[in-house]
Amino acid sequence: MGGRDISTYRPTKPELAVLVSGITSMGLEILAVRIVAPQFGSHIYTVGGILTVFLGALSLGYWQGGKRSALATNREMAWIMLATALYVAVVVYGSDLLLTATSTLALPPRYASLPAVIVLFGPPTYLLGFISPYAAELSWKDGTGEASGHVYALGTIGSILGSAATTFVLVPALTIPQIGVLFGFALVGTAIALTLPSLPRKPAVASVLVALLLVGAAGGGPVAYDYRGDVVYETQTPYQQLEVVDDGDVRTMYLDAARHSAIDLEDPDRHVFTYTKYFHLPMLLTDDPDDVDRVLFVGGGGYTGPQDFADHYDATVDVVEIDPDVTDAAETYFGLDRGEVNVHTEDGRQFLQRTDETYDLIVLDAFKKEQVPFHLTTVEFMELLTERLSEDGMVHANVISSPSGPAAEFYHAQYKTMDEVFPSVYSFRTSDSNSVQNIQLVATKDETELSQAELADRNAARETSVDLENAIDNRMSDPDTDDAPLLTDDRGEVNSLLDPMLGQRYVIEETDETGSDPSTADGSPATVSPRAPGRADAFAARSAPS
Repeated sequence: MGGRDISTYRPTKPELAVLVSGITSMGLEILAVRIVAPQFGSHIYTVGGILTVFLGALSLGYWQGGKRSALATNREMAWIMLATALYVAVVVYGSDLLLTATSTLALPPRYASLPAVIVLFGPPTYLLGFISPYAAELSWKDGTGEASGHVYALGTIGSILGSAATTFVLVPALTIPQIGVLFGFALVGTAIALTLPSLPRKPAVASVLVALLLVGAAGGGPVAYDYRGDVVYETQTPYQQLEVVDDGDVRTMYLDAARHSAIDLEDPDRHVFTYTKYFHLPMLLTDDPDDVDRVLFVGGGGYTGPQDFADHYDATVDVVEIDPDVTDAAETYFGLDRGEVNVHTEDGRQFLQRTDETYDLIVLDAFKKEQVPFHLTTVEFMELLTERLSEDGMVHANVISSPSGPAAEFYHAQYKTMDEVFPSVYSFRTSDSNSVQNIQLVATKDETELSQAELADRNAARETSVDLENAIDNRMSDPDTDDAPLLTDDRGEVNSLLDPMLGQRYVIEETDETGSDPSTADGSPATVSPRAPGRADAFAARSAPS
């Protein structure tokens, strides 16, 4: 450290300020993704917008701080720290309100999150940008170059610490408001340290007031009516925001504010979301349903699909779910019985690469509307699936897209990619509308393609756990995929294919209280689906009270 013995080295006050500003700025950047994603999604445009705003705000702060650096003092930096902490309190208290307000602005979907990010994180990041040039001005180093390099190094070390601590320690352990308050207190503590040992009256009073505001911001927030129902559980996992919401008798799991699983608390046999009934379509496509002995679900969510298979078929059901908190919530709130379902906590593709098991059916249910793990969509992944399937094995993919039009680009590309590897691919829409919806793709290793009439005959003759008449009626003809790209590992263009869906209405069809499918877009009733008895009692025994 420039001649000072490293064993006795103690950071100067400006050095401490630079280190803490690096920790806080990068910590807030990681936190911004978790705050903004539930409202605007966690797709590349949200993440890219956050990076752009933070870098732009820091650059502006560096520039303005450099122009004012002749006035730099430790006390001046203390006031900047306190002002930043005050704004962090605003973010903690009012982020939901600000997100809601900015989401109503008439902007193209890919830019929709920018106003929220600018308002929430632009000012504190801009203020933190002042610290580095101020610290360089106050540095004891000889020469501008040495002082600047020293400040850059400390700031980068702080950023590394802030990134690692927030990602690997804070987010898994604390709530978003708690993490924000922690950063706020770090700023207040640094401000106090910068004024010691004298601690003038005004900075001392301001520090106490800001600290109280931080505590108050974490303890309360604007009271808002949640139209979804009663939130019975919520947490921030390392992967997403997880909420369990009760609306009457229906309990729904939300991941990053998107509905992923639902169960009827009074009738757990009912398929609340129509598309989960379509998971049983492979039982019509196989020559003998009794030959489906091993089933793998990639993506668990509320485990309603895997649990349904375990309850109704004599098959071993494995589930690969990357987020252990999702599995825990499914066990506590959705009746998951770990004795009936084998849970593997890891990435789906990595699991398939390592396992020696073969499956008769693999269900891909890990996609979100605006966030798709591209490595689960490619030709290489489909070839891996064929290696892990039995001789007559099948793949069922729950693809979120539109059946036709510009928002159908991802569906067309996924169909083309599966068709490149599998002899037969079937597609089924779940809504009569042309909105973005859950399109079900079923691929088989059997070259014989069954007609719609043959599927109807099998549905009438076989005792599957659900009536699939409506699903068969919703079978679509093969799409025109001439202009669709073939998805490969070295050409990850899934984000551009999802782009037309941004801002589009996403329709998840629901059955009525009797379990009937809506036969039209307005939800008029259709045939009642028979259900196997007994699951309600099993759910009552498994599910903990909310």
